[in-house]
Amino acid sequence: MGMEERGEGFSAKAGGARKIIHIDMDAFYASVEQRDNPDLRGKPVAVGGSRERGVVAAASYEARQFGVHSAMPSITAKRKCPELIFVKPRFDTYKAISLQIREIFAAYTPIIEPLSLDEAYLDVTENLKGIRSATQIAEEIRARIRAETDLTASAGVSYNKFLAKLASDHRKPDGLFVITPKMGPEFVEILPVKTFHGVGPATAAKMARLGIKTGLDLRAQSLDFLQHHFGKAGSYYYWVARGVDERPVRADRVRKSVGVENTFPADLFTYQAASEALREIVHKVWSYCEGSGLRGRTVTLKVKFANFQQITRSRTGQLQIRTRNELEQLGNALLEPLFPVARGIRLLGVSLSALAMEEAEREPESRRLL
Repeated sequence: MGMEERGEGFSAKAGGARKIIHIDMDAFYASVEQRDNPDLRGKPVAVGGSRERGVVAAASYEARQFGVHSAMPSITAKRKCPELIFVKPRFDTYKAISLQIREIFAAYTPIIEPLSLDEAYLDVTENLKGIRSATQIAEEIRARIRAETDLTASAGVSYNKFLAKLASDHRKPDGLFVITPKMGPEFVEILPVKTFHGVGPATAAKMARLGIKTGLDLRAQSLDFLQHHFGKAGSYYYWVARGVDERPVRADRVRKSVGVENTFPADLFTYQAASEALREIVHKVWSYCEGSGLRGRTVTLKVKFANFQQITRSRTGQLQIRTRNELEQLGNALLEPLFPVARGIRLLGVSLSALAMEEAEREPESRRLL
């Protein structure tokens, strides 16, 4: 579909722009802990392991002011914030609250695409209450979340998913921001590309080497250039730089796999260094599994060496992987036989596939929540 067929450069539906809301709970896990324990309010809190080899699952806004963030090793977080309070995660509690929030969404639209326990897209173009203003719906949802859970949520409203997510980040925490079709392309051009959904640290670094630092820089590139350097993702980058994103909001979408990879600033040569790097990658994969209720049976390790040679190793079990430690052990079992290495490792990745909802869950309906 060419640009001329898209109207003013925005996704069309039933003769007009779609109305998409992105809801993102503010520091969800940490905020729940502060809500339930008054002694934690106003203090820097990290949800996760406090042990030397633990990892932060979530950080309160007070902790974030010190540079603490999710997936950070606990020992690093404690060094950045000596007063940091570690709290053990309570995923059953987070899932139950997520159910409350999902029920609020369902009062307005059945078209809900959950990304995790604390984040979701809603298509309210045609909504159950007949409200014409998506902004009004977002305001009502935020007010109901606060009233029913005593937690805050930020919301972004726009005509596509890419811009709705950017909008929800724009005034966090406890904010609401709207990007209209007229605002879209101009709003994108002033933003750093590293803030774009779908542009991770490695891609942002590659873009910087190519002289692409802002949305305007990205828009200046041709489709051929972006596809040459970024493959299939090049088309996505080309269109979002123009404020265009045709992806539909897909209700109760179940992913076939989940994977995370990391490119390192310096090559890794020892098993110990690679295993340490793998731990952070596994944490991110498992955080998605905890948030979605999904579990998998196949673990795949991806390794890219300094000369860009790439290999993968996989292992499939008869039973679902049930814990983060189990996933980490399997990843290390695939990694260890590669050593000693002739060349340094520049990238590691872990993916989990053969996904399905967690078996023997007492409340299976909670897995498909927010």
